[in-house]
Amino acid sequence: MRYAATTQLEVERPQTLPRPVPGGSTLNAEAALLNIGKLRIRFLDGIEASERNLILASASHRKFSATAAVTNQGDPADRMFLLVKGSARHFFITPEGKRVYLQWLVAGEVFGAMALLPKFSLFLVSTEVAKDTRVLVWQRDRIRALAERYPRLLDNGLTIASDYLSWYVASHLSLICDDARRRLAHVLISLSSGLGQPCADGVLLEITNEQLANTANITVFTVSRLVNEWQRKGVLSKKRGSILLRSMAKLV
Repeated sequence: MRYAATTQLEVERPQTLPRPVPGGSTLNAEAALLNIGKLRIRFLDGIEASERNLILASASHRKFSATAAVTNQGDPADRMFLLVKGSARHFFITPEGKRVYLQWLVAGEVFGAMALLPKFSLFLVSTEVAKDTRVLVWQRDRIRALAERYPRLLDNGLTIASDYLSWYVASHLSLICDDARRRLAHVLISLSSGLGQPCADGVLLEITNEQLANTANITVFTVSRLVNEWQRKGVLSKKRGSILLRSMAKLV
């Protein structure tokens, strides 16, 4: 499919998505943008406030009441997303059907940025959002028109892509060089800094043993063994679906 260039920037605010995302519902635009000023949005770095508002207002707004796969690997990359609230994670389905978790995302980050490419592409990975997640969504022609008008968006997109590449290089090297204990420790530390909720006793991380196993590329049995060991030493506390990290320094 060839991309037809957009000659004029459309700035009207759509109220619904032309292609509804399964599991999602529309969200009032003002409510969606209520807390967006508090977010660090690297994709909008260097953009003037008035231009930021125009870019944000040109998106559709979605709210998810349950876990849903917003993008699926192999589907057309015809949309780009910005997390306004909640979290998301990239994952890949192997030919054998195994789900492998990759990058985790927090509010203020974008995904589906392949929609910015000049050549129409397919999503390389799937992206799943957590419960009560809110996103802004741009259709491909709209976000490309915005990037043409504000070239800084493309610069920011390349910077984010470079950071992703660095993360994957570090993950691959860890897979080759580190043992299971160190890989799991690094996963816990990394996730707690982005997704953790600080509390009086440490940092609370909502995650299951299966998710940890897929992220660190180790077995669920190994995760259970290491978590139980750390729990006996007072490094963390484990409950169903969550971990309270009491001392990240002792993990490594």
